[in-house]
Amino acid sequence: MADLTVRVGELRLRNPVMPASGCFAIEYSEALDFNNLGALVIKSVSPKTRAGNATPRVSETPSGMLNSIGIPSKGLDHYRAHILPPYTRFDTPVVVSISADTVDEFAHAVSEMSLPEVAVIEANISCPNLEADGMAFAMDPDTTYKAVAAIRRNTQHPFWAKLTPNAANVAVVAKAAEEAGADGIVMGNTLLGMSIDVRSRKPTLGNVMGGLSGPAIKPIAVRMVHQCWRTVRIPVIGCGGIRCAEDVVEFMLAGATAVQVGTASFIDPAIMQKIIDGLHVYCEEMGVAHISELTGHVKLDRQLTDRWLRFAQQSG
Repeated sequence: MADLTVRVGELRLRNPVMPASGCFAIEYSEALDFNNLGALVIKSVSPKTRAGNATPRVSETPSGMLNSIGIPSKGLDHYRAHILPPYTRFDTPVVVSISADTVDEFAHAVSEMSLPEVAVIEANISCPNLEADGMAFAMDPDTTYKAVAAIRRNTQHPFWAKLTPNAANVAVVAKAAEEAGADGIVMGNTLLGMSIDVRSRKPTLGNVMGGLSGPAIKPIAVRMVHQCWRTVRIPVIGCGGIRCAEDVVEFMLAGATAVQVGTASFIDPAIMQKIIDGLHVYCEEMGVAHISELTGHVKLDRQLTDRWLRFAQQSG
């Protein structure tokens, strides 16, 4: 049987498969064994109490879904007392995702959540920055650097910077996160989208616009993972439209060390176990002894690729 273990910085995972934040809950333990996953990424918490966005919050689209949840939160104390403990019972690293409105709030929240039972902190800097007129931190390398540097000063924990695919040049943003002290990059999140009910003539989401996820965005996500992998030396965790083992392999060939599964779990809560089983089958069929050997091993015409990436950077 193939070795599915991977290393994300200093963290060793039994396999490269983990949930995406916001697409996973403790109730999923009824559908799959959490001890078989690579890591457990819990829904984002913010230092401020949030009610979330107006309903409807979810809308189905061809090959995907739109969501505008608004990251509801009851604050850090409630999270530590009620949300985090059930996940720590399993023999799987726990990743706490943090969302905040300002750099100072990020720094405070990260400091408060740097607990012994937490293996990694995921800083969701793809959320709106109130100090920049609501533009996401990760839309710009300067705001990315400031947020990540503040987080780094306030924790000794490993932490990953979760980026947004809505940035003009994700590679430059990823480099800024690396230089500011991030231990890994999560690439990425949802793409901004909108849909309209043609009979009522109203947006299908209460917040009008929301994040597009699912298979529809996978080719974009794979491209962005590859751009980040070619730019940074820290691990890249791929996310976007993964629903089978072959999708995981595609992300790894593009440069991902590990992956996060989101929308597919809404359709099938047991999908991550099926993906892990499929990775064993793929490795056996393809003669892959160690799955980590796949990372970045897409076969490319290097000259053409370098030319294309230079064009993409200039266009961004």
